[in-house]
Amino acid sequence: MAITYEPLNQSTDVTTTRTLLHEIIPLTGTIISGTYGTFPNEENIKNYTHGMFQSVYDYPYLSSSANHIFDITTGYDEGSVLSASTNTQNSKKINLYNQFSQVLLGYDAETGAVEIFESDLDITDNTSTEQMKNCFFLSFARLLTKDQVKKGSFSLELGMGPWSSSMSSRITLQDLRASEEGTQVGSSVGGDYGVLYDSTGSAASLTNTSSYGVVFYQAGIVVLSSSIWDERVTGSNDFASGSATMTGSDAGTGQARTALQAMATSSISGTCDALRHRIYNLSYNNTTEINSTIYFCRMPVNKFNYSANPTYVNASKIRVKTIASNQPVSYVTTIGLYNVNNELLATAKLSEPLKKTPDNELTLRVRLDY
Repeated sequence: MAITYEPLNQSTDVTTTRTLLHEIIPLTGTIISGTYGTFPNEENIKNYTHGMFQSVYDYPYLSSSANHIFDITTGYDEGSVLSASTNTQNSKKINLYNQFSQVLLGYDAETGAVEIFESDLDITDNTSTEQMKNCFFLSFARLLTKDQVKKGSFSLELGMGPWSSSMSSRITLQDLRASEEGTQVGSSVGGDYGVLYDSTGSAASLTNTSSYGVVFYQAGIVVLSSSIWDERVTGSNDFASGSATMTGSDAGTGQARTALQAMATSSISGTCDALRHRIYNLSYNNTTEINSTIYFCRMPVNKFNYSANPTYVNASKIRVKTIASNQPVSYVTTIGLYNVNNELLATAKLSEPLKKTPDNELTLRVRLDY
């Protein structure tokens, strides 16, 4: 228990800082599909009875060593050309689109309807050429994204070839124009977001014609437009055949399907399978935000020269003094932070004792991270 207290001046002795730590998260396509079995027996892919999304793990998901990487699903707006009651899981696909839109974009102030995803920085202009009404959603686990995805670090390489050789042609989507300073970064109710551009062009010449999705940094969610495959996939727009579970007359035929056809006639899990098998590489930097309060604990020359340890004194004499005229000596080993009622709230231990005498003054820096 302290016997001497030194008050802290909030304006000169206390300050706050913020530190951002980043880790590179590389996810190869072989982990996402192919490493732990072949379709449809991939042990690291978990499908659910509700059929609304599937989860990807870095190891067979039944193992205690498995870590959840991300969830994947698909959906479309009720105003999309795909919206039809005869489509497989039609209502679920619409509900999924609306759910992501509500959480990430919010509602239109005039109509009250959910906002439509767009492949530009302005989510309220409702320009038809930039709207993304048919989307794939990648929702990354907090285990990997931490506090947020680092702006300007996201990269997703996708296969554009026909289903039989989907990786024969590839493009890379990146948030090339986004920066940590907030340049080319939009903001919505779901946090900051950046546009994903086809990186084959230079960053200076990127336009909305080469943008195919957005990444929401704090939410850790990527929204991809189906148009990327309908515009670019070679081989008769063969987005899905063997992996996507078809319905009706197409069941079991393995017929080629465009991305739009797969989203309409396939189950959600079947369309997710088709997308997963086109992911060649995926990487980003996560961000861990460490907030700190720093206290500068000052020990003036005329204070803290005597130890609070009861064994410091023996028979009214200071043990560390052999000559009565010598100055007192103490060694600082611990800093205590107290509230206004002198109740101990936190302690900080020094790596080694520091000598304190009436001839010197000490200032110790204590940092609390949270």
